Amino acid sequence: RPAELGWPAKPVPRVSVFLSIFDVHVQRAPVGGTVRAVEYRPGKFVSADLDKASEDNERNTIELHTADGHALAVTQIAGLIARRIVCQVGAGDKLDIGATYGLIRFGSRVDTYLPPGSRLLVEPGQHTVGGETVLAELPTQRPQWTEG
Repeated sequence: RPAELGWPAKPVPRVSVFLSIFDVHVQRAPVGGTVRAVEYRPGKFVSADLDKASEDNERNTIELHTADGHALAVTQIAGLIARRIVCQVGAGDKLDIGATYGLIRFGSRVDTYLPPGSRLLVEPGQHTVGGETVLAELPTQRPQWTEG
C-alpha cells in the first residue's frame, strides 16, 4: 500500500496494470467518489513491470472515497521510458466512475489498492481495457479503518 497516504499497515488487495508503449496511457477513476488526497513522490525510473517499481519509482497517488464510505487508492507510476506523470485532480474534486483524471507517458504502471474484502474479478496476466474492464467488486460493508 502507498505509504504516503498514512493508511494502517494492513494488507489490502492490489491490482497492478502495466502499460506498454503501445497501450493507451490515460487513467480513469475506478469508482465514483471524492478525491480525499493527492500525494506526489519523486523516485527512480526502473522498468514499471518490476514489483519494486511500486516502491522505488516516481509516483502520484490519489485517495478516493466512495459515497458509501469505501476508501481506494490509485497510484500512477512512471517507468523506464515514462518520465512524466500528469494528474488533473486535487483534494475535494468529485469524479464519476470512468472519468479521466490523468495520464502517464510510455511504459508505465497503475496500481489500484482496494478495500479489504473486495473480490477481484481479474486474473494475473489478463489484458484490461480502460473504462471497460471491471477490476473488482467492493465489499458490501465499509471497513472500519478508512480514516487514515
